[in-house]
Amino acid sequence: MKYDALIIGSGQAGTPLSLALADHGWSVALVEQDHLGGTCVNTGCTPTKTMIHRAQVAYYAENAQRWGVRARDVSVDLAKIVAQKNQLVQEDRDILRKGMDDRRTKLHLLHGRAQFIGPKQVRVGDQVLESERIFINSGAHANVPSISGLRAVKYLTNESVMNLTVVPGHLIVLGGGYVGLEFGQMFCRFGSHVTLIQNGGQIVSREDPEIAAELERALVAEGIRFVYNARTTQVEEKDGSIALTVEQGGTKTVISGSHLLVATGRRPNTEELALDKAGVALNRDGAIAVNNKLETNVPGIWALGDVKGGPAFTDISYNDFQIVYANLVEGATRTIDKRIVPYCVFTDPQLGAVGLTEKEARAQGYKLKIGKAPMTKVARAIERDETAGLMKIVVDADNDSVLGARILSADGGETVYVIYTLMLAGAPYTLLKGAVYIHPTMAEGLFSLMEAVKAVPTETEILAA
Repeated sequence: MKYDALIIGSGQAGTPLSLALADHGWSVALVEQDHLGGTCVNTGCTPTKTMIHRAQVAYYAENAQRWGVRARDVSVDLAKIVAQKNQLVQEDRDILRKGMDDRRTKLHLLHGRAQFIGPKQVRVGDQVLESERIFINSGAHANVPSISGLRAVKYLTNESVMNLTVVPGHLIVLGGGYVGLEFGQMFCRFGSHVTLIQNGGQIVSREDPEIAAELERALVAEGIRFVYNARTTQVEEKDGSIALTVEQGGTKTVISGSHLLVATGRRPNTEELALDKAGVALNRDGAIAVNNKLETNVPGIWALGDVKGGPAFTDISYNDFQIVYANLVEGATRTIDKRIVPYCVFTDPQLGAVGLTEKEARAQGYKLKIGKAPMTKVARAIERDETAGLMKIVVDADNDSVLGARILSADGGETVYVIYTLMLAGAPYTLLKGAVYIHPTMAEGLFSLMEAVKAVPTETEILAA
């Protein structure tokens, strides 16, 4: 059957694109192998942030005495939390299903595995679908490294760990990125002992060292143990536990726990699409190669969201949809060039981030001004007794434009929007220097941050000194 548009995957690009094109009058086929909504709805944003919130409630209750509140007999009902999470996920799926049912005359939903049989044809089960415009939004999955014995044990991923209904006694987390940190703190707050193993020298490896160190301090204070520069060489089950052999500087150590969470990144879902039949080119990491308009090397085929590689964020997937729709239907010429991407690591404190880090800006040759302000100087943080964190801004010394910022604070994911908006406007950081801030708010800390901005030496000047 022939359609005006064929969309593979119902993630945060595929779903809105299918609905918008159907509303525009196109005949659309949407193919989904699993549940509607993609990673965000089913195994990402919706379920994880629901459970992270419950973990924060547990933390407040367990530590209520710190704020002068008496709370007795605090315990975590993980099965109930999981049930609440599942209910919210199902409600989101139902909303998506209704939206598609309302457009059934134009939008045809098929469940099954999509595989290319040519540049304009895709097979789903025993059906062959054809279109001059094909959009791939098939997402990504947990990357499981090749470690001896790993696949022989009952390891967890970001998906399966959220189905546990009994709190692990000792959760070992392999990987110090966003997924590992969020789940590590979550289960620590639920009552697990948590050991996080990182093969590098710091968590959130992209970030500047002082940001990573401040986040580490906050997590260590809650009881999480970190093992750095550790290469895991063997995984096995011993006496009912999962044992990891790790090497640090030539020394081998065995770390044992009740459960193992593998949080070592994501891989694009491209292996089962038979992309070779369509001639679609891949990058070395298995992601679909695209140009700045999200077009593949094959005319009439686009790739959106995680499957094309790059930062795996829901908001990027949705923005990919906006770009493609605007170009295709509205006659625009939008690209992903110079796209400014804010993001947040939903630990507590949150790490709200946008733009370049200091080390990235230095690597690109910028002359810099840097501002830093600890949350211990922010009135709202002091009043809440939540002073863990640090604000940092990176400024181009030649024109005072903002290159990037990191807000590690209780509401870092919200506060960073102020600086993100400044960057969107192309305004200098000095616009905020004399601004009026609501007192007391976390964002009021930006006043101190802007006042702290000063020129710093370049790498060449540092070496010369």
